[in-house]
This record gives sequence, C-alpha cells and structure tokens, in this order.
Amino acid sequence: MLPERSIGGPDRGFGLGAWAEVVLGSVYPPVCAVCHQQRADRHHGYVCDTCQNGVHRITGPCCRRCGIPFEGKIIGSQTCTACRRDSWAWDEARAAVVAEGIALECIHRLKYQKEPWFGTFLSGLLMEAAMPRLMDHPWQGVVPVPLHRVKQREREFNQAERLAAPLAQALGVPLETHRVRRCEATPSQTSLSREDRIRNMRAAFEPAHSSRVQGSWIIVDDVLTTGATADGVAAVLKNLGAERVVVWAVARATLEGDLRPAPQA
Repeated sequence: MLPERSIGGPDRGFGLGAWAEVVLGSVYPPVCAVCHQQRADRHHGYVCDTCQNGVHRITGPCCRRCGIPFEGKIIGSQTCTACRRDSWAWDEARAAVVAEGIALECIHRLKYQKEPWFGTFLSGLLMEAAMPRLMDHPWQGVVPVPLHRVKQREREFNQAERLAAPLAQALGVPLETHRVRRCEATPSQTSLSREDRIRNMRAAFEPAHSSRVQGSWIIVDDVLTTGATADGVAAVLKNLGAERVVVWAVARATLEGDLRPAPQA
C-alpha cells in the first residue's frame, strides 16, 4: 500500500508526483486495483474500463428531491415517500451511482484502508454526473461534510474533502473546509429511525465561525443514505444565510421501501 504521506500532504487532492508514481508502480503495477487483470493507470484511478462499466450509474428516473432511483418505468417527475414525509434543510440531493458493488468497495478502501488512488476514480464519477447540472449556476462554495476532529485524527484525512476538491476546482469556486464544524462525534445510527437520525445530525454540526453567507452552496459527501448528515450541514448553511443548498454524493444507498414514488395527491 502506498503510504498516505506520499499524496502531497493531507487533503490536497490526488495528484501523484513523479517519484510517488515510481513508488506506486513498485507496489501496484499499472493494472486494475479491483480485478488485478486489466490495465489501469493513475489516470483511471487504477480501475479498469471493465470494472468502471460495472458501476450502476444513476441515469433513470429518480426522486426529484433526494435523487433516489426508482425501480421500474416511471413517467414524469416524482417525489419519493420519504421526501413527502420529511422536511429537509437542503433543497435537492443527487448522487452519481448506486452504493453497491465496485463503487462501494472503492469507497470503503479509500476510507478505511487508506488506498487514496481510488479517489481519482470516485471523484471522476462525481464530476461526470454533477458537472452538467452545476456548471451553469453561480455557486458560492463547495462544503465537504466535515468529520469530527477525533475521527479525522484517526483516519488522517477527510474523504469528502478529497472528493470535493476536484469539483470545486472545475467549478472555479472555493473549497470551504472551515465553514461548518462537526461538534459531536455521533455513534452509528443504523438502528435509529429516520426521525431520530435527522434530530441527532441537526445537533452534530455548528458554524466554524460567525461569518454570514449568501447565494447557493454545494455540499459533498461520499455516500448519501438517509440524507440526515447532509441535512445537518445544510441547516448550518441556511442559518448562516444561504439561499439554496444542494447535496452531491458519489454514491446513493437504496433503502428498502424507498424505491417507489409517493402516491400522487
């Protein structure tokens, strides 16, 4: 595994210097880091075309509010049952792919096994889906979902920050890493109801400073599950004065029972 310190300092994207490329080549030959069979260099994020084509991109009908894909053939703009029920601080949420298979494996290896070369592949998926929807709007900044200081110290980097950096650069807007702070290290919320998750996450974030904001903002995370974490960050931005907040994630978890539109009134 390539040591974390070879990636140009913490949270500075994924560009590898010439010497780091040599080190990486000595550990991982230029082949796919997923299937270990086909050629894939750093420009591919070390994920070959075959593995990339196996990712489930979200291109079909989805909830117009949270972006969760619907099963089957849906005609017209629809809202899922959860978004009919819940009140979100963000205005719209979207993701590039479904959180399964190769995409989820790469996210986990980036986060938990410190294999940063997957960031190129994952941020590429995000850019591919997000740029066509974002490039013609004036944005004030991109806010990666922050980690609590204890978690960031353990992990040594914030994966959301690394995924967000290329998007901010492409849009020509600031990467705002010190706008929102995570003030509570919330435990796993997998056993909690949606309502409890939203309530917990609203209390987990706070402004990093008192400066007011305006205009439209983008929140970036690796995986969007219930939307509660992004909602906590969006609530801070809205309280600071943001007029519009959208969420973009690399992957969208598809929860059982959410893959259907709400009945039309």
